[in-house]
Amino acid sequence: MALAVHHFPAADGGRPPVVLLHGFASSAAEDFLSTGWAGTLGAAGRSVIAVDLPGHGDSPAVASADQATTSAVVAAILDAVTGVAAEADFDTIAYSLGARLAWELPATSPRARRLVLGGLSPLEPFAAVDPAELEAVLGGAEPVTPLVAMMAGMISAPGRDTASLAKLISGLASEPFAPRAAAPGVPALLVAGADDQMNQGVDALADALPRGSLARVPGDHRGALDSQEFREAAIRFLA
Repeated sequence: MALAVHHFPAADGGRPPVVLLHGFASSAAEDFLSTGWAGTLGAAGRSVIAVDLPGHGDSPAVASADQATTSAVVAAILDAVTGVAAEADFDTIAYSLGARLAWELPATSPRARRLVLGGLSPLEPFAAVDPAELEAVLGGAEPVTPLVAMMAGMISAPGRDTASLAKLISGLASEPFAPRAAAPGVPALLVAGADDQMNQGVDALADALPRGSLARVPGDHRGALDSQEFREAAIRFLA
């Protein structure tokens, strides 16, 4: 699947580009571009390749869950990056679902150089979502589990491609996140919001990384991404 890319070349193209990967039920524009990340990275001499995940932003709809497995989405991300920077190594700043997917990049491509992973949960939420219950709730039924209620609310919000996001949940759940099975060996910075409940267990994830470190910043799951402390930590680490 061909994903949408927002490319912002740096005036000095001598440094590796930075790939930006957004969270679930969001977009590159919402998580990064509207908040000035491209300008901040450009000022640091870095080109930006912001990717919209399948069924998000300007990327195409998800045709089936079989086409939205973790490995398929990671391959699509790498294809999108290659289309802009064919041979270059690249760094990655990723958030929430984007961070879960970016965890897999170094094992798939030797070009993945450094990772900044924010809002990363060591658990796999999608595998706990019953597709039949989700479909029923989207059709108007009362939810049985709080997780399905939350997911249904996220993917049915105005402007969301509900059908695509439901397929993406099932596709990702078929290859659950198993961070300790293949921890990336490249330098990686985990960034956790002080009030983000999704970060529970992130210390153990950092310990599992052979070249990893952990930074804590103010904010909940959304607020941490928008904090100045997150941005400064990412820029320092990638430098």
